[in-house]
Amino acid sequence: MSDSNLFRLDDKIAIVTGASSGLGVVIAKALAEAGADVALGARRVERLAETANAVEAAGRRALCVRTDISDPASCDAFVHAVLERFGRVDILVNNAGVATAAPATRETPDEFRQVIDINLNGSYWMAQACGRVMRPGSSIINISSILGLTTAGLPQAAYSSSKAGLIGLTRDLAAQWAGRKGIRVNAIAPGFFETEMTSQYAPGYVESQLQRTPLGRKGDPRELAATTVFLASAAAGYIVGQTLTVDGGRTIG
Repeated sequence: MSDSNLFRLDDKIAIVTGASSGLGVVIAKALAEAGADVALGARRVERLAETANAVEAAGRRALCVRTDISDPASCDAFVHAVLERFGRVDILVNNAGVATAAPATRETPDEFRQVIDINLNGSYWMAQACGRVMRPGSSIINISSILGLTTAGLPQAAYSSSKAGLIGLTRDLAAQWAGRKGIRVNAIAPGFFETEMTSQYAPGYVESQLQRTPLGRKGDPRELAATTVFLASAAAGYIVGQTLTVDGGRTIG
């Protein structure tokens, strides 16, 4: 295999959660362009059609499945549907996530639990369902956040906790599965990208964070998608249990 082919995902089967909007759409498209067929999961299944069209425009097959990753049974059903259609699972991208920005003294138990249930627990249920059926050489990529590593001026206890927990989960699953199952587990910690989530921030907030970012700009979603393809590919075959920060230098700024 040539060095350039190490980055290819030809005939791999990938799952992307949260594929109905934002970074999930771009990641799914990039995986398809690298050669993978892509199973798309989201609660808003009607919004997956556009993502499926992008996958198919790249010449690959798409499967859309309504999935609530906070429900372990829904995760199991998603993976079963992928096995029924494609016969195996090679790549999981745990991208689905939600955020809140509530002061810690006013955040309700239900608000906190909802974020943890989706961002952390949901990623675990999906990894668990895939880990049971993945073959050696498979890859799991958890989309964490730089807010799992640092703070950024917003009251985000639930979100930061969930993303920090996801980094810990990544390390533990990598340690459990790399040698025994041959499954590589890694995480990506994005900085500030133009997404549906960041559009909900107060005016001027993202710009204030860019002043502390050495590159001085928001990330292009395609940059994060390329990082995901890299971690899924044989080019990252010796990378295990790591969190790759993709933030324009924000965490060193």
